Amino acid sequence: MNAPITKLLRCAIYTRKSTDHNLDLAFNSLAAQREACEAYIKSQSHEGWRLIPGRYDDGAFSGASLDRPALQTLLSDVRAHKIDVMLVYKVDRLTRSLTDFAKLIELFDACNVSFVSVTQSFNTSSSMGRLTLNVLLSFAQFEREVIGERVRDKIAASKRKGIWVGGPVPLGYAAVDKKICVVPAEAETVRAIFARYLEHGSVRALAEDLDREGIRTKVRQLTRGRTVGGGPFGVGALAHLLGNRFYIGEVVYRGHAYRGEHEAIIDRALFDDVQGRLAAQAVARRCRSRGTSALLTGRIVDAAGNLMTPTHTNKRGARYRYYVSHSALQKRNQPTGSFQRIPAPEVEELVLAALRKRFREPQGIQVSSDDDRDLVEHYLERVVVGTHEITLRLRRIAAQDAPELDPCNATENEVGSERPIAGVGTIAIPWTGPAPPAVKGVLHLPAHNTLTKPGRRDVILVAIAKARKWMDDLVHGRAESLAVSARHEGKAERHIRLLAPLAFLSPRIISALLDGTAPANLTVTALARALPYSWAEQERRIGLPVEPSQAAAGNAVRCSSTISNVSPEAASTAALPV
Repeated sequence: MNAPITKLLRCAIYTRKSTDHNLDLAFNSLAAQREACEAYIKSQSHEGWRLIPGRYDDGAFSGASLDRPALQTLLSDVRAHKIDVMLVYKVDRLTRSLTDFAKLIELFDACNVSFVSVTQSFNTSSSMGRLTLNVLLSFAQFEREVIGERVRDKIAASKRKGIWVGGPVPLGYAAVDKKICVVPAEAETVRAIFARYLEHGSVRALAEDLDREGIRTKVRQLTRGRTVGGGPFGVGALAHLLGNRFYIGEVVYRGHAYRGEHEAIIDRALFDDVQGRLAAQAVARRCRSRGTSALLTGRIVDAAGNLMTPTHTNKRGARYRYYVSHSALQKRNQPTGSFQRIPAPEVEELVLAALRKRFREPQGIQVSSDDDRDLVEHYLERVVVGTHEITLRLRRIAAQDAPELDPCNATENEVGSERPIAGVGTIAIPWTGPAPPAVKGVLHLPAHNTLTKPGRRDVILVAIAKARKWMDDLVHGRAESLAVSARHEGKAERHIRLLAPLAFLSPRIISALLDGTAPANLTVTALARALPYSWAEQERRIGLPVEPSQAAAGNAVRCSSTISNVSPEAASTAALPV
């Protein structure tokens, strides 16, 4: 007994209480647990057990999860190797979940921390001790689940009697001694909100009106002292308030309304008028959604299964419609084989053409836009946009409702049946998809050439003439380097080096620029940055057809042709921006 202690063991005590009942007392449950653990540590002082400073107390926290501030602090100290022995009054004070307990024991073993329950003799280093702990925790978890079921049954019975059982108190009411009472000032605000909605007829317009009047949401103080609310009303919050049956003296539980014990604020007639207006607005929104120009809304997905949302952009008075993948909207990595954005009119036309071909148009009559929408909604279930094809999955429709099929396009199984099922099989539409995004060093231009605008053509020709002049100055010794040319031009050297490769442009490209037949979206910067020294490669990258004679010419050092319309002298004094 008098042998010297070879090692001191640092001990920590953890205490927990599920509710805040009697926590304000001087000697509460947490203090009782800690006193028992301290006595146990004193009894083991001859083994070198010493209590470390600091407390790990969780008051009013359930043992169903590990999301407790004091417990998380304790686990951080365990990982930092500041603790050798962890003590609790009973095992269920640490956790009531068998899964969480297994995780904690694994952490304690990894950090060489012993776990002790002072009222239950356990040794976690032995297999029998682990078995006993697991059995007890199984009963603790069973007890927690039974308590939860009992609480839920009590809540259900209370709500059926119209009793308020807790939760956020709506605007216009206050909880006093666990009873709901009307707050007169807030009640007037609620009545004004209902009346103004009937005047405006729109939840969004009502939210803007309340914001201008300075009417704010209910201010609530949480149990831990933090205050929430007091901000402007949002559309969602207003819609919830207008549909809350609590204001007519009812309590809703699982879709059923029961007469409540609290006093009503809103007359039932006013409440019914508001609900009718809300329902009419919902119908109007569905009609507007049906009338949208995006035929494939809710049906089109990319190759990875991400829903594609219709969007549009306006440029110079024209509207361009697209379908955008949700992965792009949420800034997630785009899976291989998927498109972030596709042109809506092109895809819709392909889908409609395939549906019309499958379900023959009567007497060759053109189908109107409304018929197009009915065709999509009646027969089309899903559109999957892949890399090389668009797959249409058809709805399964009863035979008597299916239209007649075109015998030339019907499958072998469908031929001979009087009224086939529309949803049998799928339709695959080959397509190439939109052009891939630009890659450094490569120009992605349309397959067809449109007339180049005169202003852009002149800018490019002036830049070519300047580049030719700079190269001639270097060859004939009039300039020692491009830096000297940059000083003469009053430009940065980087700007000169960017445009210098234009001196070696293919003669056919220069001719196309002079004739106005070069690609319309060709720019100086894109042309200079993606300019190889092979004339054939230059022409291929901007979309000009390669002639056999030019392809055999191979690489060239510089262009031997001259620009007849723009001289180097004129280019040096040109006022056009480059």
